[in-house]
Amino acid sequence: MVDMAKRAGLPWDAILGAEVARAYKPTPEAYLRSAEALGLRPEQCLMVAAHPADLAAAARCGLRTAFVPRPLEFGPGRPGSQPEPGQPFDVVAGDFVELAEKLGC
Repeated sequence: MVDMAKRAGLPWDAILGAEVARAYKPTPEAYLRSAEALGLRPEQCLMVAAHPADLAAAARCGLRTAFVPRPLEFGPGRPGSQPEPGQPFDVVAGDFVELAEKLGC
């Protein structure tokens, strides 16, 4: 993933996952250890995901949340992930370009 990001010119500092956190979503450790690995408080982090349940778990840990759908997640002609009505995300964007714009990037 890091090589892919570098080749694409993405200025990421880190790619975190279960290997770093030593835990899987939706356990709190999956979110809290990732923030800790970056030396950040949970409220300084933004969890970006296409699955509302992952975002809800992150929010319970104090992380900010951004929902970006994956319309082709299950293949053409099948609906992809959608936010549930009333889901309180900090940011909702149709794609990553819109997310970057909403975040002021």
